[in-house]
Amino acid sequence: MGSSAGEVIGVSDGEGDCAEWVFPAAPDAVRTARSLVRRTLDEWRLDSVGDIAALLVSELVTNALRHATGPIGVRLVRGPAGAAGVLLVEVSDPLSDPPRERVARPDDEDGRGLQLVASAARRWGARPGEAGKTVWFELALPR
Repeated sequence: MGSSAGEVIGVSDGEGDCAEWVFPAAPDAVRTARSLVRRTLDEWRLDSVGDIAALLVSELVTNALRHATGPIGVRLVRGPAGAAGVLLVEVSDPLSDPPRERVARPDDEDGRGLQLVASAARRWGARPGEAGKTVWFELALPR
């Protein structure tokens, strides 16, 4: 039995300008994260960036699942540090190794996640955490 969306650990849902969830490292975490991101952005009336945010979150959660065994955090922040017009998205996992962007050959089935994030996001990066790391990206919001 896989875990379900009902098993999301520690939900702090989008009352203000921040929503975050922690998922068990289970295969359906990708689908659950994608649907929660879409729903939250719909509620925030930011559905114009819903598709790209959900796609990039899917890529980063997939990467985390491939390499980490612990819980995976996803966090959305509207307008970080007073910067209007920006959506900050963070995906955290317990593995401290920084993500490596690599060049995928045409017949590779994976290896494009960070390339996709780098090309679609306004900015992106990674930072170490107390236990693990956080990969983040920013999307420009329509004014």
